[in-house]
Amino acid sequence: MTLYVYNTQTRKKEIFEPLVPGQVKMYVCGPTVYNLVHIGNARPVVVFDTLFRVLQSEFDQVTYARNITDIDDKIMKAAAENGEPISALAQRYAAEFEADMAQLNNLPPTVVPYATEHVPQMIDMVQRLIDKGHAYEAEGHVLFAVQSMENYGKLSNRSLEDMLDGARVEVAPYKKYAGDFVLWKPSSENEPGWDSPWGYGRPGWHLECSAMIETHLGETIDIHGGGRDLIFPHHENEVAQSCCAHDGKQYVRYWMHNGYINIDGEKMSKSLGNFRTVRELLSQYRGEVIRCALLSAQYRSEMDFSVDLLEETKARLDSFYSALRDAAEEPTIDVDIKGTAFYAALLDDLNTPIALAELRQIARELNKADDADKPQLKSLLLKAGELLGLLQQDPEQWFTGGAGDQISADEVEALIAERVQAKKDKNFARADEIRAELKAQGVELEDSRDGTKWRRE
Repeated sequence: MTLYVYNTQTRKKEIFEPLVPGQVKMYVCGPTVYNLVHIGNARPVVVFDTLFRVLQSEFDQVTYARNITDIDDKIMKAAAENGEPISALAQRYAAEFEADMAQLNNLPPTVVPYATEHVPQMIDMVQRLIDKGHAYEAEGHVLFAVQSMENYGKLSNRSLEDMLDGARVEVAPYKKYAGDFVLWKPSSENEPGWDSPWGYGRPGWHLECSAMIETHLGETIDIHGGGRDLIFPHHENEVAQSCCAHDGKQYVRYWMHNGYINIDGEKMSKSLGNFRTVRELLSQYRGEVIRCALLSAQYRSEMDFSVDLLEETKARLDSFYSALRDAAEEPTIDVDIKGTAFYAALLDDLNTPIALAELRQIARELNKADDADKPQLKSLLLKAGELLGLLQQDPEQWFTGGAGDQISADEVEALIAERVQAKKDKNFARADEIRAELKAQGVELEDSRDGTKWRRE
């Protein structure tokens, strides 16, 4: 089977073939760590973690880098407001980001480069760009001269005039052209900075990713991912820096960008009061529910994130785990997922909505299957779930695991035992009372010939 991906550069779906057969190099822009990340930040992490899993199933060696931007004006502002060192704030929120992403079942990337650990490489790249006539120094700044690059704007499909029209471009007298962007800027004595040939200063945001990619993945990589909002100016400027530093060599072979997230039909923003952090959502829903909700739309499309979506997703996962719980005594066997419609959906530009529909079909078949077919279907469901980062919990724990101030599993079991005894004593009023009491605490009872099972609503 063949993997197809939509390439932002060419604006079409293409067969994916790595530069080196069997080896894939992928980079995804990570967070700027000055606060807890919001659900929009989580979408590219979940999308490209899923792609990482698919690539690992297809190729012998996959190197996945996702950076941490730990030097930025927003970090400096937040640290000043908190009265703490910039490094302390950045390290704290980097750790919070990693914790939140782990809760969403994301695998650790192969490499996690931090911007501040690559300043010498950034300085070296800036000097090369100056030497090659693509950058110039002005009043302590070093700027990239966009007019020096013949096809600047190709990624975002914009001309220089289009990019200036309506764009947030800093107007500065030291620029030779209004669209030139900063590679290096001066820092004051009380700001973080590093010594350089152009004075004490710090790197521009776009420069950081180019230098980290060159250091860890080389001059040409297979896949570069991120949110659609990064196409211009960030990724466009990455292309400019890296291609010009490497004498025109191709920087990225396949550009992949995920769509925006809206909250209840409106664009997410702090001003609208619909800003949702992952941490806030994790206090209300399991990480697996949030992950599955993010995968419910094809990654390139905008998606509407809402309570209704989360509730629907929880019900969908409940049905999967219910099928697995009913098949708990069945053994797992080695199965080949690659010939299935589920796997074909993932190879078609990561079509996760179709993959989830196929997952539902496997669960239905497992529920209706003869005993002889159950091991294979159970194993298919688990293996397919693993490729999506789902269904790896113990089914019983999924339904009974509590958190915070919820009634504990031991307390539920004690009340169920009391209810069983009440029925034996023909005290049906008490039995009904216990069922109602548990339901009020979010616990649903399921009576069967094999006894009473329960799950949290």
